[in-house]
Amino acid sequence: MATISQPDTHPAQAPATNAIIRVADAHKYYELGETRVHALRGVNVEIHRGEFVAIMGASGSGKSTFMNIVGCLDTLSSGEYFLEEIDVQRFSKKDLASIRNKKIGFVFQGFNLLSRTTALENVELPTLYAHITHAEGQRRAHEALELVGLGERKLHYPSQLSGGQQQRVAIARALVNRPAILLADEPTGNLDSRTSVEIMDVFQNLNLGGLTVVLVTHEPDISQFATRTIEFRDGRIRHDTPVKNRPLASEVLKNLPTLED
Repeated sequence: MATISQPDTHPAQAPATNAIIRVADAHKYYELGETRVHALRGVNVEIHRGEFVAIMGASGSGKSTFMNIVGCLDTLSSGEYFLEEIDVQRFSKKDLASIRNKKIGFVFQGFNLLSRTTALENVELPTLYAHITHAEGQRRAHEALELVGLGERKLHYPSQLSGGQQQRVAIARALVNRPAILLADEPTGNLDSRTSVEIMDVFQNLNLGGLTVVLVTHEPDISQFATRTIEFRDGRIRHDTPVKNRPLASEVLKNLPTLED
């Protein structure tokens, strides 16, 4: 499968390391009236370039807060977060928005596609905010749709696509600005078993092409397609382990019935 080239990194402002994500002594508090909720309690973790990491944990465990921090949707109350060796904590909201657009691709459980817009136009949309020419944006959108196997459906509207196909469009949209990291939050939550494995096949191929993938899931069978799992509990990391005997989604699909079956 073809790959989308990755962006050049900025000059380092932290000790040289292969970690694309480095979080150190991370704490996050939320003030709810007179109550302080401690969502992250001294989290330390490194995710290296080219890894495929599954984040797991029950509701309230801290995994969603961690993903919001990594995705520059929120900031730490204390601690450090380096993205590609850059200290994210010092950035303004405007700077964080720029980082999200250029460095991070997001895939969500809800596909969040514009219903009156073709697959190609949905994928091209993020390029409008990245100072990319229309011609280059269209070229990248074509490339991203080909990458996820939907090149022939580029002019279809979301209502003309299956759930799995819509999620592939959402993945292509996340890739169009050539991010350093792909963050996927429960991307198979609305999909049937076979389609879920098909989406994991897309992620595995993107990862084999060099893209760093961080996936949030509550499904143990989905997490096994990653190369490493990190489990949160009570705002702390309880387990951080490599996945042994990782299945290849392409092989699993051979033994799964089709929807028609």
